[in-house]
Amino acid sequence: MNYREIFEETLALARERKPTLLLHSCCAVCSSYVISLVADAFDTTVLYYNPNIFPEAEYIKRKNEQIRIIDEIYHGGVKYLDFDYDHGEFLAAATGLETAPEGGARCEKCFHLRLKKTADTADALGFDYFCTTLTVSPHKDAEAINAIGNGLSDESSAKWLFSDFKKKDGYLRSTELARKYS
Repeated sequence: MNYREIFEETLALARERKPTLLLHSCCAVCSSYVISLVADAFDTTVLYYNPNIFPEAEYIKRKNEQIRIIDEIYHGGVKYLDFDYDHGEFLAAATGLETAPEGGARCEKCFHLRLKKTADTADALGFDYFCTTLTVSPHKDAEAINAIGNGLSDESSAKWLFSDFKKKDGYLRSTELARKYS
């Protein structure tokens, strides 16, 4: 399935009515490019929820960088939301998978944890769509991420926004933007 093509079709339709989007962000670097793709078509709110990051000081550093990037680039045109840090949520989700290799079952549990929180939040706050920046990384499985997100949309009033943001040099663009704004 060509998730980038599906994304671009949805984006074209979104420009006609500017629906709301809750965009889960894994980090400021990845989100910089993704936000630039969606902000003109969607009323965008970035959700920073990443209990997998440890220690808490690193989480706070990354969260503050996310806020700075949004403020510096979008000057209030993109909203921001986060939750209190709770690494225990990740540890509970990853129980029994502590030695699983990168890219395996532990990653899928972590994707599910973060996307479930995003879907539940989108549903509770009345968003039209939800999505994640995770697919911009060449190290993340877009197929698995889209399957999880689409499955969670069955339990939510918000629709999953299919994506594969790494396509069309997405990862390269995100690193270029990160350098520009660092």
